[in-house]
Amino acid sequence: MSGFPDISIPLGNIADFVVNFLDKNLEPVFDFIFWMTSTTITTFDDILNFLPWWLLLVFIFALGYFFQNATSGLLYAFLIFLVGSFGLWEELMITVAIVLTAVIISLIIGIPIGIWMAMNRASSVVIRPILDAMQTMPSFVYLIPVIFFFPLGNVPAVFATIIYAVPPVIRLTELGIRNVDQEVVESAESFGSSRMQILTKVQLPQAVPTIMAGVNQTTMMALAMVVIASMVGAGGLGEQVLVAINRIDIALGFEAGISIVFLAIIIDRITSGIGNRFQRDKGDQ
Repeated sequence: MSGFPDISIPLGNIADFVVNFLDKNLEPVFDFIFWMTSTTITTFDDILNFLPWWLLLVFIFALGYFFQNATSGLLYAFLIFLVGSFGLWEELMITVAIVLTAVIISLIIGIPIGIWMAMNRASSVVIRPILDAMQTMPSFVYLIPVIFFFPLGNVPAVFATIIYAVPPVIRLTELGIRNVDQEVVESAESFGSSRMQILTKVQLPQAVPTIMAGVNQTTMMALAMVVIASMVGAGGLGEQVLVAINRIDIALGFEAGISIVFLAIIIDRITSGIGNRFQRDKGDQ
């Protein structure tokens, strides 16, 4: 016997009560969110599958060339071509659609919260522990509440991904704005600029490289969730990895897994290149 007192603190029951309360009382809201998110994913997927494969390769090359160099552009286009040669082109497109939707929603939520935290230290003190919990909680746990609110499929996968991926962009948005040179801010104040003008014309432009680093990290974390998200019915490359595990299919598992790696490399390099370009443009001013 451990000798520990017979005390029960029902935190789990409280969480269960909150989730059930929200599910019963906000059903129209969740139905609307489901419709909007599902429509967004389907739209992205339809557009990506409508475009000819060679045009997407040209687009990938152009991104690599513009934000890195010609060699990088050719490499990125070749990696995407390899994924198509594995017979995983449609799975790649749905994965891109899911990740793109999750990242866009994460940015819409995360950047304003990061700005608020930078402007209000009290909110920062309250929100930071929440972000810590979001980043350290096992990612499988996020799948439990979302399947209460949404039917199995891509939508709960997107929201589980958002919970896991949104903290970096919030943290780095706050950091970027806080690190803006105070002399620059004070100069803008001395010329009579309003708080909104200082934010939009001084602080945000100066913070863009740091915010882009947050976008990069959020995107990479969203991509890291694709296999876990497949457990709640998400399609794409993650689903193929899960199928390969169930079948012990080494060939399929390797091809789907390396395809995710290729996509991660391309996204990481391109988003890093965007941040570097902003940094260079800032230095040239």
